[in-house]
Amino acid sequence: MANFDWHAERSDLSGIALLDRAPESEGIDLKAVRLYRLRRVRSEMAKRNIGAVILSDPINIRYATGTRNMQIFSMRNAPSRYLLLTAERSILFEFTGCLHLADGYETVDEVRPALTASFVAAGPHIAERERKWAHEMGDLIASLVGKGVTVGMERMNAGTAIALQEAGFCVVDAQEPVEMARAIKSDEEMKCVKASLRATEVGVGKLRDALRPGLTENELWSVLHQSVIAQNGDYCETRLLSAGERTNPWFQETANHVIGENELVALDTDVVGCHGYYSDFSRTFHSGPGKPTGEQRTLYQTAVEQVYHNMGILKAGMSFQDYADRAWDISEKYYANRYYLSSHGCGMTGEYPYLYHRGDFPDAGYDGIIEAGMTICVESYIGEEGGHEGVKLEQQVLVTEKGVELLSEFPFEESLMDTGFEPAFPLPKI
Repeated sequence: MANFDWHAERSDLSGIALLDRAPESEGIDLKAVRLYRLRRVRSEMAKRNIGAVILSDPINIRYATGTRNMQIFSMRNAPSRYLLLTAERSILFEFTGCLHLADGYETVDEVRPALTASFVAAGPHIAERERKWAHEMGDLIASLVGKGVTVGMERMNAGTAIALQEAGFCVVDAQEPVEMARAIKSDEEMKCVKASLRATEVGVGKLRDALRPGLTENELWSVLHQSVIAQNGDYCETRLLSAGERTNPWFQETANHVIGENELVALDTDVVGCHGYYSDFSRTFHSGPGKPTGEQRTLYQTAVEQVYHNMGILKAGMSFQDYADRAWDISEKYYANRYYLSSHGCGMTGEYPYLYHRGDFPDAGYDGIIEAGMTICVESYIGEEGGHEGVKLEQQVLVTEKGVELLSEFPFEESLMDTGFEPAFPLPKI
């Protein structure tokens, strides 16, 4: 993309112009990204003989079209905006007063006002509103691809799906084709992933610099959030930052808890950042002013071993079962508090596939194939059941034909690793 002074560009401030011309878009062909993603969804629909999909998850709408509008509001108030997609047509039903936000998107053929079929919007007339929604949508689908076709739906109240099925359509879940589409990234799409990661790493650097005893977790976490928003990221999806005893067990929501001296402080970024792409890596810091204890270093180095062993076995063509069988063996003292996944897919959020631990695979796991073009987050949480503290580490990687490429570049903490420390397993060549 050519250089320009985007602050001076005042002639067109529509959504697409401003987003495509933002500094983090330099060098990225966002039109190619959008068209690739749209083709991916249509290809997965065709494989399953799905004539139309109706997407209401704002992240999936953004994946298929590039458009965004009040993402968190739209998640909570589905269906306030939704997308009808067939093999030939892309019709966006946009929230009241917002139709202009899709101007210029080559992925959207037509924009119409949404008919919000929710109790908040319709009150006691909700059933009538749902039937009206289904009648109008059914007529439109029939005119585009015929009556009785298979229609994929997601995240909409049950009444709309029931009414559409009563109108003669075969209604199926749209999750599978969309998740399978999102799983494989193009080279141009990877530029968006990396732009989001670089911005998030700036924020994590500011957070690390700000860390000191006496701050609350909320105050420290806000440093990351402010930096992400200032760099045109979207939002932090979770509030996973905790200190001291609140690092064990994991999944403590950030709170008004004061960080003490010489404590571990654990962070999982979970940032929906630039271009809507997920920056998902985890780091654990030491609050100072003293040096980490031997126990803290042991926890940290054990987590490093787990992450780098599992990065080292990832390869294209490997089955999910094979990965589980070869993954790092969690010792008994850390097993009860293990992270619920060994690794997971990552794109615009956490996504397919979920790669489970060996012990969890019989009950929770499913098989599949790791493919080149998947971005994977390799997880570790190390903390004893009833222990004082724990360590959360996570790396985001791209699976290639040759192995994995490390995407998350924020460094690990030298102070938490013994001099000359090497993981028990060879580090992958990345």
